[in-house]
Amino acid sequence: MTPRTPRPRRSFIFTPGLRPEMFPKALASGADIVCVELEDGIAPKDKAEARQKALALFAEPQADDGVERIVRINSMRERFGIEDVNAVLATDTPPPALMMPKVRTPDEVVMLDQLLSEAGHATRLHVIIETNEGLEAAFEIARCSDRIDAMFFGGVDMAAELRCQNTFESMIYARSRVVHASAAAGLDVIDVPFLDLDDPEGMRIEAEKVRDLGFAGKGSVHPKQIAALNEVFTPSDTQIARARRIIAEFEAADTGLVVIDGKLIEKPVLRDMYRIVAIADRMAS
Repeated sequence: MTPRTPRPRRSFIFTPGLRPEMFPKALASGADIVCVELEDGIAPKDKAEARQKALALFAEPQADDGVERIVRINSMRERFGIEDVNAVLATDTPPPALMMPKVRTPDEVVMLDQLLSEAGHATRLHVIIETNEGLEAAFEIARCSDRIDAMFFGGVDMAAELRCQNTFESMIYARSRVVHASAAAGLDVIDVPFLDLDDPEGMRIEAEKVRDLGFAGKGSVHPKQIAALNEVFTPSDTQIARARRIIAEFEAADTGLVVIDGKLIEKPVLRDMYRIVAIADRMAS
């Protein structure tokens, strides 16, 4: 697998493709990822207009502001998804990344990867695991393309497919499996938005739980949620200092393990330390 460059993916927010005037506001919201929506948030009668307006946003060079820009297309198994892909392939200024919803099997991702390669597009991919079939194939999906940078957990659709409540406790297995698959492939994994805007404390608690489970970030449904999400998923000063120290000790020792503060630290830990430092450095720049 091609090594992915670590970057903050603490929070993301959707902005409707039908409303391009909202794109600058989303970019200024503080979210690490802004996703232009063509899927569930757009009515069938408006799909073509939203697609045209969304792709037009990328006709001009984008600012180097550290915000990751994505377009969520419709499912590759649906007509609207095929039309979205054809439009992306036809443009000379494709979005930097596409989010693929309702992915069920690796062949969907492989097909899109091949089509993008034929078109000469460097577009990256983000995959949502939100179906029972996709959950079963999560490990194969995560490894099927070097274009994939992150996997997203789609809790609302997943709960409906599993016929369970959409709560942290009910979804612990599904979330854990997506985390495991993502980690095995070196991908970031990002959690579903918390839908209750009137329960900020509940959102923070759930964000802390998924962070501790291995998630790199969580979605938002409103800009007012973003600051708290960024806070939860930002490494602390103590964590950053410890990561820098561990890296320095390993580089000086040039061995497979070191002892720091009486604790044995083995080389596999370095991967996470480099991620913490890279995120800290990017946020400081």
